[in-house]
Amino acid sequence: MQFEESIEVQASPKTVFALYADVAAWASWDPDVRSSAIAGRFASGATGRLKPAKGPESKITFTEVVADKSFTVESRLPLCVMRFEHELSATSRGTTVMHRVSFLGLLAPLFGRVIGGQIRKGLPRTLAGLKRAAERSGAALNP
Repeated sequence: MQFEESIEVQASPKTVFALYADVAAWASWDPDVRSSAIAGRFASGATGRLKPAKGPESKITFTEVVADKSFTVESRLPLCVMRFEHELSATSRGTTVMHRVSFLGLLAPLFGRVIGGQIRKGLPRTLAGLKRAAERSGAALNP
């Protein structure tokens, strides 16, 4: 199972990426995150934790981080991997931000139904929060 959402943001990819890199502050713009943390720097191979607004805290692994372009984080479930991909594409007016969620493995159909529906409903809110934060941050950096 896989689904994605995109939004146009009037801020540079660098500005948006800076919000991603500040893992401890994700809850300030993502209403579906209660808390998040990373052990070390925002780089491929880093690990951390994420407590969603609903559900248990989970361990996360940053499987790929490409500065100002993308990052992917995975969380292991029983016989399933939940993958969150975040991609930034520069446009003439700022950045297209895309978030994609995939469930992979034997129990992917089950977790896709049980958890996926809530995540899918929350993606537009998450992207709207990121857009507000990035546009405020971008305006502050480029008055």
